[in-house]
Amino acid sequence: QVQLVESGGGLVQPGGSLRLSCAASTVMFGFYDLGWYRQAPGKQRELVATITQGHTTNYGDSVKGRFTISRDNAKRTAYLQMDSLKPEDTAVYYCNIRLATNEYWGQGTQVTVSA
Repeated sequence: QVQLVESGGGLVQPGGSLRLSCAASTVMFGFYDLGWYRQAPGKQRELVATITQGHTTNYGDSVKGRFTISRDNAKRTAYLQMDSLKPEDTAVYYCNIRLATNEYWGQGTQVTVSA
Protein backbone atom coordinates (compact mmCIF):
# COMPACT_ATOMS: atom_id res chain seq x y z
CA GLN A 1 0.00 0.00 0.00
CA VAL A 2 1.40 3.36 -1.06
CA GLN A 3 0.88 6.35 1.17
CA LEU A 4 0.70 9.90 -0.17
CA VAL A 5 1.01 12.92 2.11
CA GLU A 6 0.03 16.31 0.74
CA SER A 7 1.07 19.64 2.22
CA GLY A 8 1.22 23.32 1.35
CA GLY A 9 -2.43 24.25 1.27
CA GLY A 10 -3.86 27.25 3.05
CA LEU A 11 -5.50 30.64 2.70
CA VAL A 12 -4.18 33.05 0.08
CA GLN A 13 -5.41 36.29 -1.43
CA PRO A 14 -6.44 36.50 -5.09
CA GLY A 15 -3.38 36.90 -7.28
CA GLY A 16 -1.19 35.09 -4.77
CA SER A 17 0.77 31.86 -5.02
CA LEU A 18 1.00 28.53 -3.24
CA ARG A 19 3.07 25.41 -3.79
CA LEU A 20 1.59 22.04 -2.95
CA SER A 21 3.75 19.01 -2.25
CA CYS A 22 2.90 15.32 -2.33
CA ALA A 23 5.36 12.93 -0.70
CA ALA A 24 5.04 9.24 -1.60
CA SER A 25 6.16 6.20 0.36
CA THR A 26 7.01 3.98 -2.62
CA VAL A 27 10.55 3.44 -3.87
CA MET A 28 8.98 2.85 -7.29
CA PHE A 29 7.87 6.50 -7.42
CA GLY A 30 9.78 7.23 -10.62
CA PHE A 31 7.72 4.69 -12.54
CA TYR A 32 4.37 6.21 -11.64
CA ASP A 33 2.36 8.77 -13.56
CA LEU A 34 1.32 11.59 -11.21
CA GLY A 35 -1.61 13.92 -11.07
CA TRP A 36 -3.28 16.67 -9.09
CA TYR A 37 -7.06 16.88 -8.94
CA ARG A 38 -9.39 19.17 -7.06
CA GLN A 39 -12.93 19.17 -5.77
CA ALA A 40 -14.88 22.24 -4.82
CA PRO A 41 -18.03 22.05 -2.65
CA GLY A 42 -20.96 20.76 -4.65
CA LYS A 43 -18.84 19.97 -7.69
CA GLN A 44 -17.26 16.88 -9.17
CA ARG A 45 -13.58 16.17 -8.82
CA GLU A 46 -11.70 17.62 -11.78
CA LEU A 47 -8.29 17.28 -13.34
CA VAL A 48 -5.79 20.00 -12.52
CA ALA A 49 -2.57 18.64 -13.99
CA THR A 50 -0.73 15.42 -14.73
CA ILE A 51 2.89 14.47 -15.36
CA THR A 52 4.03 11.13 -16.73
CA GLN A 53 7.12 9.19 -15.73
CA GLY A 54 8.67 10.69 -18.85
CA HIS A 55 7.85 14.22 -17.60
CA THR A 56 5.14 14.90 -20.19
CA THR A 57 2.65 17.33 -18.66
CA ASN A 58 -1.02 18.04 -19.21
CA TYR A 59 -3.21 20.74 -17.65
CA GLY A 60 -6.87 21.44 -17.19
CA ASP A 61 -8.06 24.38 -19.27
CA SER A 62 -8.88 26.51 -16.24
CA VAL A 63 -5.30 26.42 -14.90
CA LYS A 64 -3.19 26.52 -18.07
CA GLY A 65 -0.55 29.21 -17.89
CA ARG A 66 -1.00 29.66 -14.11
CA PHE A 67 -0.15 26.28 -12.57
CA THR A 68 2.96 24.13 -13.03
CA ILE A 69 3.28 20.47 -12.12
CA SER A 70 6.69 18.93 -11.49
CA ARG A 71 8.29 15.93 -9.84
CA ASP A 72 11.49 15.07 -8.02
CA ASN A 73 11.95 11.33 -8.21
CA ALA A 74 14.93 11.35 -5.84
CA LYS A 75 12.73 12.91 -3.16
CA ARG A 76 9.66 10.84 -4.19
CA THR A 77 7.70 14.08 -4.29
CA ALA A 78 5.31 15.75 -6.69
CA TYR A 79 4.71 19.49 -6.72
CA LEU A 80 2.04 21.86 -7.92
CA GLN A 81 3.10 25.49 -8.20
CA MET A 82 -0.01 27.66 -8.30
CA ASP A 83 0.32 31.30 -9.36
CA SER A 84 -2.21 34.03 -10.09
CA LEU A 85 -4.71 32.27 -7.89
CA LYS A 86 -8.40 33.07 -8.28
CA PRO A 87 -11.33 32.57 -5.90
CA GLU A 88 -12.61 29.84 -8.23
CA ASP A 89 -9.45 27.84 -7.50
CA THR A 90 -10.78 27.26 -3.99
CA ALA A 91 -11.07 23.50 -3.47
CA VAL A 92 -9.59 20.47 -1.80
CA TYR A 93 -6.58 19.38 -3.85
CA TYR A 94 -5.72 15.70 -4.13
CA CYS A 95 -2.54 14.00 -5.25
CA ASN A 96 -2.83 10.86 -7.37
CA ILE A 97 -0.28 8.33 -8.57
CA ARG A 98 -0.94 5.58 -11.09
CA LEU A 99 0.97 2.62 -12.50
CA ALA A 100 -0.93 0.09 -14.61
CA THR A 101 -3.93 -0.95 -12.47
CA ASN A 102 -2.44 0.42 -9.25
CA GLU A 103 -3.77 3.82 -8.24
CA TYR A 104 -3.46 5.75 -4.99
CA TRP A 105 -4.87 9.00 -3.63
CA GLY A 106 -3.75 11.38 -0.94
CA GLN A 107 -6.00 12.67 1.80
CA GLY A 108 -6.33 16.11 0.24
CA THR A 109 -5.25 19.59 1.23
CA GLN A 110 -7.53 22.63 1.37
CA VAL A 111 -6.75 25.67 -0.75
CA THR A 112 -8.83 28.77 -0.14
CA VAL A 113 -8.45 31.88 -2.27
CA SER A 114 -10.17 34.82 -0.67
CA ALA A 115 -9.64 38.47 0.12
